[in-house]
Amino acid sequence: MSTRPDDEEARPVADADPPATPTGRGSTAPPAATPPPTATPPNGAPPNAAPPDAAHVAQLTSVKAELTRLEELLCGGHRPITAAATGVGHELSHGAEKVQHAAKQVHVPAWLRVTRGESRWPVAGAMVVAIALQLALPDRLTLVSRWMLPSLEGALLLALIAANPTRLNRESTLLRIGSLTLTALVSLANAWAAVVLATDLVAGRAGEEAGPLLSTGAAVWLTNIIAFALWYWQFDRGGPAARAHARRKIPDFVFVQMQSPEMAHPDWEPAFVDYLYLSFTNATAFSPTDVMPLSRWAKLTMLVQSLVSLVTVALVIARAVNILK
Repeated sequence: MSTRPDDEEARPVADADPPATPTGRGSTAPPAATPPPTATPPNGAPPNAAPPDAAHVAQLTSVKAELTRLEELLCGGHRPITAAATGVGHELSHGAEKVQHAAKQVHVPAWLRVTRGESRWPVAGAMVVAIALQLALPDRLTLVSRWMLPSLEGALLLALIAANPTRLNRESTLLRIGSLTLTALVSLANAWAAVVLATDLVAGRAGEEAGPLLSTGAAVWLTNIIAFALWYWQFDRGGPAARAHARRKIPDFVFVQMQSPEMAHPDWEPAFVDYLYLSFTNATAFSPTDVMPLSRWAKLTMLVQSLVSLVTVALVIARAVNILK
C-alpha cells in the first residue's frame, strides 16, 4: 500500500512550521547588537563637523555673493546698494570711535570723586580769629570767665591739629566729635555774648559810647559769621572727610561751580573758604545769594543766622546813631 495520501495530509502541518533560519530549524536568531553610542562633543555638535561659526560664515558669504550677482543683473553691472551699505558701515564705525573718544574725555568733577581732602590751615586760621575776637569782648559779655572758653577752644584746636595736621581726609569718630565740640564751644560763647549785648541794649544798660559799642557789635557779628561757616562746613555732605571720600553725591548747598562745571577748574571742590563766603553773604544780605540751600537743615540754619545777624546789626547801629546825635 502506498502512504502518499498520509504524506499529503501531513504536508500542511509541515508548512505551518516557522521558516528555517540560517542557524538551524526552529532556532531563533539572536537580537542584533546595538551599536555603541557615539561620543558627542561638549558643544552638542556632531563629530567631525565644521564649527558652527564657520558654517554660518560660509552660508552668509554664499548668500552675499548671490545677492551681489542679482544686484548687478538688475542694475546693469552697478552695485549701488552694496556701496550704500558699505558707506553706512564706515559711518557707524567712525561714529563709534567718536563716542569712545568722547567717553574718555569726560571729566568727573572733583566734588563727585575721591580727592586728597582740603587743607587744615584755613579752618584753623578762622578758629584762631574767633578765639581772638572772644578775648576782645568786655568781661560782661563772656561766659563765666574771659579765659575759660577760649582756653578750652585753643587746647582742643591744638589736639585736632596734632591728630590730623595737613589734609582733612581721615575718617575718625574721635576727630569728628572733637571738631563738632570745638564748633559748639565757639557758637556757645558767641551766642551768650549776642544775647547779653542785645538785652543790655534794649534795657539801656549799654552803649554809653559809640566807639566801644560798634567794636563790640562788630566782634560779635564777625564771630557769628565764623561760627555759622563752621556749621555749614561741618555738615554739608557729611563733613570734610566724607566729602574727600565722596560718600554722598547729593549736596546740601549748591555752589555756582556745581551748576556750571564748564566754568570751574576741573579740580574744584567746596572748601572752608567757600562756606565762609556763604556765611558772610547770608549775614549781610539776610538771604541766600549765589549759593542755594537744598536740605531743610541748611535752610533752617541760614534762617537762624540771618535772624541773629539782623537783630545784632539793627540794635547796635540804632543805639550808635542815637549816641552820635
